[in-house]
Amino acid sequence: MTKKDTKYWVGFSMIPRIGRVKLSLLESHFGDLKQAWQASPAELKQAGLDRGSVNAIRDWRDKISPDAEMEKLGRYGVKVLTFRDPDYPARLKEIYDYPPVLYIRGTLLPQDEWCLSVVGTRRSTVYGRQAAEEITADLARNKITIVSGLAKGIDSVAHQSALGAGGRTIAVFGCGLDIVYPAENAALARKIIEQGALISEFPLGTRPKPENFPRRNRILSGLSLGVLVVEANETSGAMITAHLALEQNREVFAVPGSILSPASRGVNRLIQEGAKLVRDYTDILEELNLTAVAQQMELTELLPTTETETLLLKQLSAEPTHIDEVCRSSRLPVATVSGTLAMMELKGLVKQTGTMNYILSRETREAYRVRVD
Repeated sequence: MTKKDTKYWVGFSMIPRIGRVKLSLLESHFGDLKQAWQASPAELKQAGLDRGSVNAIRDWRDKISPDAEMEKLGRYGVKVLTFRDPDYPARLKEIYDYPPVLYIRGTLLPQDEWCLSVVGTRRSTVYGRQAAEEITADLARNKITIVSGLAKGIDSVAHQSALGAGGRTIAVFGCGLDIVYPAENAALARKIIEQGALISEFPLGTRPKPENFPRRNRILSGLSLGVLVVEANETSGAMITAHLALEQNREVFAVPGSILSPASRGVNRLIQEGAKLVRDYTDILEELNLTAVAQQMELTELLPTTETETLLLKQLSAEPTHIDEVCRSSRLPVATVSGTLAMMELKGLVKQTGTMNYILSRETREAYRVRVD
């Protein structure tokens, strides 16, 4: 896909009823979305689209100028990533209903793959705010990027605490990136752009409608290694995010609360159902096997520093190898292999492609081909 094609991805993202599945059909049939954008209704039907989708494209296409939209995105400083882009977040692409287009203000960095979503009630208590502040700040100091939804309450505390600790944070919007919701968080959003990113799947001008936020929540959990819930009643959006995380095979963590507090009924139920009870940040790092991230993030050289790393490099190539095969071929325990591969990925030695499949990074293949082969 070329940059010239990006404007057609943007155009289709502005049309109701056209999501990941329909775009895949169009791309497969026409070869690229430029041809699909110019196709007649009959040709669109031949691509496998239902009548409603064909009518939606027909009715909306004349109202949309992809070139004008790209110019508008540029004025707002918004970048576009499609799921075909190599910089599209790898973990997000693993979920079933991944967004085909992401709009971004700020910068996504490789270390943002090591991120945790922190969510909770808008009507937080003093206890909930204190717990969220302390745990989030400690995670940020340990180089974990904090993801949340910029809402009032726990979300805002999570973002502010990460920024205050000098860490990175990502806010996922349920509207276009030209609209900050709630408006009172406009200053916070500007700070996040400087130390992270604002992300949305919704094109500019999309209002923050209630139905957008459950869809937003799947991105919160999909981006992350896990979800930490700090105060939530049993029907809150935070509980929706936790259940989405379980569906996406992500870890779910919960801060326990008073049995007398309505704000803790949801999190206490999550713990009953098997969520990891969190007393402090170390519970999360240990569960995710990330206790050494802060130290290892400083290592950027493309050099194996231990015998284990050298051994694992010899098991990998340019073709994806599952971690189970790496364990068998190296004869090392799975905990050792998974922890070492995580550190090697942070150093740029290897990359994860899909669920627990690893390849050598291109730089590693070029620099150490003789050594590894």
